[in-house]
Formats: sequence, structure tokens, C-alpha cells
Amino acid sequence: MYTIGEISRRTGVKVPTIRYYEQMGLMAAAERTPGGQRRYCREGLDQLGFIKHARDLGLSIEAIRDLIRLNAHPDTPCDEADRIAAEHLVSVRNRIEQLKRLEAELQRISTQCKAGTVKDCYVIRALADHSLCENEH
Repeated sequence: MYTIGEISRRTGVKVPTIRYYEQMGLMAAAERTPGGQRRYCREGLDQLGFIKHARDLGLSIEAIRDLIRLNAHPDTPCDEADRIAAEHLVSVRNRIEQLKRLEAELQRISTQCKAGTVKDCYVIRALADHSLCENEH
């Protein structure tokens, strides 16, 4: 059995986040000692590791909840898990494209500025006037 502090150290997940995951139903509530201290079994530690890895990959709480539900039925087809991963991949690729546009625009406006003072600064003007941007971002 592990305390909440122990599973926090082992997984790198902060204690308040572990409590939040319990409140959200991602983790089963831990057993309690007579003194009220949470105690987790190996399955709880493994579950928290699964959740952390999924969060590190950027999956939403709802997607993680769905994957945990699927994981509880190991003999079912994995079509839904594949769909969740594929949808998230599309979302990540869209964000990458958006970040590339942001990068290009920031590069452009930061190199346009030849002013020595803020009153003539192109960066400040571009932030104040969206029409000075070359593309949507």
C-alpha cells in the first residue's frame, strides 16, 4: 500500500492533482486508514501512471475517462480507442499548423521593427492593428 505522497513521488503527479482525479472519477477513491489517510494499492499507482502518460500526450480528461472505461473491458474491439487517438492526432496536427502560423507572424513582425523607440515600434503597432498582420493566426 502506498500513501498519496508516495504515489505522487513515484509518478510525478502533485497531490492536489491526484485528489482532483479521484473527484473526477478517473481514479477510484483510495482506501482510508482509521486515521483517514489515503492508501493506494499497486493498481492505483498503475492507474495514475496511465492517466499521467495520457495527460502528457495532451489527451483530455473526457478522452482519458473513455480510455479507462475501455480498458476495463479487455476483450472488446479497440476501434473506439483507435478513434480517440486518431481524433487527438488531428487536433495536435491542427495546433502545430496554428503554431507555425504564429511563429511565422511573430518572426515577421519582430524583424520588421527598425525603430529605436517604442513610439515607432512595428511590434507595438502590429499588436494594436491586426490589419498589419500578413495572415490569420
